[in-house]
Amino acid sequence: MNNSRLTLFQFAMIFVSFLFFSISGEAQSGEVCYNPNLVKDTSKKSIKSMAAGVIGKDSVKISYHSPAVRKRVIWGGLVPYDEVWVTGAHDATTVEIARPFIIGGKEIPAGKYALFTIPGKKEWTVIINEKWQQHLASEYDKKEDVVRIKVKPQKHSLTERLQYFIEGSNDKDGKIAMAWEKIRIEFPVTIKK
Repeated sequence: MNNSRLTLFQFAMIFVSFLFFSISGEAQSGEVCYNPNLVKDTSKKSIKSMAAGVIGKDSVKISYHSPAVRKRVIWGGLVPYDEVWVTGAHDATTVEIARPFIIGGKEIPAGKYALFTIPGKKEWTVIINEKWQQHLASEYDKKEDVVRIKVKPQKHSLTERLQYFIEGSNDKDGKIAMAWEKIRIEFPVTIKK
């Protein structure tokens, strides 16, 4: 009788373990990476990533796919100059801010937006577009731009995988930055109080 209880208990434990590992395996395949440059780069795929931070007291979230350099020519090669770029891979990079905010002197309602850029050799255009559900830049329409600003690319140490940063500086001001290969761009964001 004790043996049958033990067997039943063992069966229950095996079943629970199987269930746990099945569920956790599914969760891992859909996980989001917060620092793609800390992940051992064994995948040739772009990693589903997110940057989350606070500017003032308000949350800012950027969702993107992080491609790797992998010894490729990035600027003027994989990413052409003077063309609209998703500034990541696959779906449009999105910026989500819970309160109204200001970029380039333009007040933008709270919400979720697509972030595109037009890389140039000496100057980039950063675009906030109202249609956040887009694949690459194939559905991009300039008529849906909320704001465009010009920024200067800065030299930066090698960043193997594209990565976004949210940096707060005081109770309402901060910046969003992106680094990849040996370039970094950034632009100011003010949270409307």
